[in-house]
Amino acid sequence: MKARPPWRLRALRVCGSTERELERWLARRPVDAPLRLAHPRLVLAERQRAGQGQHGRSWLSPPGGVWLSAALPWADGPEWCAAPGLAVAVGLLLQLEALGLDVRLKWPNDLLLRGRDGKWRKVAGLLSGLRMRGALVRWARVGLGLNGRNPVPPGATNLAGALGRERARPRRLLPRVFAALEWAMASAAEGERVRREAEQRLWVPNGRLRLDGTLWRIRGLTLQGGLLLVANDGRRRVLHHSWPEWTGGIYIGSDFVPTADEGDTVSR
Repeated sequence: MKARPPWRLRALRVCGSTERELERWLARRPVDAPLRLAHPRLVLAERQRAGQGQHGRSWLSPPGGVWLSAALPWADGPEWCAAPGLAVAVGLLLQLEALGLDVRLKWPNDLLLRGRDGKWRKVAGLLSGLRMRGALVRWARVGLGLNGRNPVPPGATNLAGALGRERARPRRLLPRVFAALEWAMASAAEGERVRREAEQRLWVPNGRLRLDGTLWRIRGLTLQGGLLLVANDGRRRVLHHSWPEWTGGIYIGSDFVPTADEGDTVSR
């Protein structure tokens, strides 16, 4: 792994949102600072009062988990560089796999952990994007929440059940999280490799999606992190941000709780 510039860190006992804290920090960069970020910046909180999830939803962030937002130097080439969300997800999946855990990426931004009962439950969530100036990539933005030994809502899980409470302490998990972010930065220019690694770990619901009167099956991921769908007649469609509503009334989104027989990895 390539050596990275030193981290700029801010650790807080409590804050409203690490995303807002990071945004204010970045806004205070000198006016003559280079457009492209030279050093990764990270805001870490023991607890958030108003953590942010997908679509502006609140993210429960009590003590015992890892709650952070980071701005990362990134490869300049949005048409070929790795999608930040995929890169960080793969980096974290690799770290959790090294601990012997069975984990998957649930598109677009959740990590699932298979429990002893065989069921998949959410253990981490990501928010990501690229900060641009015209066609120039200035940096990547990533928000990450990882359930360590904190209490979790129904349908979620934490690492304490799989690793034990001591190994699931935030200070024990943080080196893994930093290693995941380092992997993502080092892989930022390898978009196709990151896509393949993410696709190999992609959790998908069984069955097919019915959209606009057509049945689609999940084929994989695009370089930009979209979900690729294929119809029986060969037509292709890409979902870019979130799952649609199923005609059967099931919403496959961040609140969906898959059961053991409702999902698997991508099959070709």
